Amino acid sequence: MTPAPENVHWLFASAFLGLSLFMLAEVIVGPEVWAKRPWRPYLWPSLLFVLGLCMWSVMVFYTNSAIHMIAHSAWAQVMMLAGAAELGLARGKLKSTYWRLAPFLAFVVTGTGFLVHEQNGWLFQRSAFLHHLLGWTFLVASVFPFLRAFRPRSAVWATGFALTFMVVAVMLYTDRDVAPIFGHLSPLAGNPHR
Repeated sequence: MTPAPENVHWLFASAFLGLSLFMLAEVIVGPEVWAKRPWRPYLWPSLLFVLGLCMWSVMVFYTNSAIHMIAHSAWAQVMMLAGAAELGLARGKLKSTYWRLAPFLAFVVTGTGFLVHEQNGWLFQRSAFLHHLLGWTFLVASVFPFLRAFRPRSAVWATGFALTFMVVAVMLYTDRDVAPIFGHLSPLAGNPHR
């Protein structure tokens, strides 16, 4: 028996919150101080990579249509790519700054995936609204990893990048599968769970 979809969203929200806090801590203390402990630079890239691995299980167990399976597998691939690229940069195995564009690609693919895989309108139910909001949030916020790729020492772009994950975590914590949004629930959505 699989848990309710909102429970899975809450687990991912907790991981995104941790990701955001690791990234914000690095921005606050600075990269030099953050790297004084040799394991710290690997924290958030490793977590991002593991989130990509976990997304594969979501693709397998929570697939109710082909578009959902394609979207979840695309998210898994780009999260793993972004995590692996950042791990390679942290380790020093990757030298080119263009590898920092992997999180930008992940944001664009994720935002597009959220918008494409939600087949209902904004006010159909809370989860539909959430998918639209998350999609546009990732697309608009993709400016942060893009600019961070070319200005990796900029605290502004790194902070925006980190806060995006915090905003996404808050959005995911608000998820309920069938619930009204702004007092509106489509009659086609079914009965609210709570």
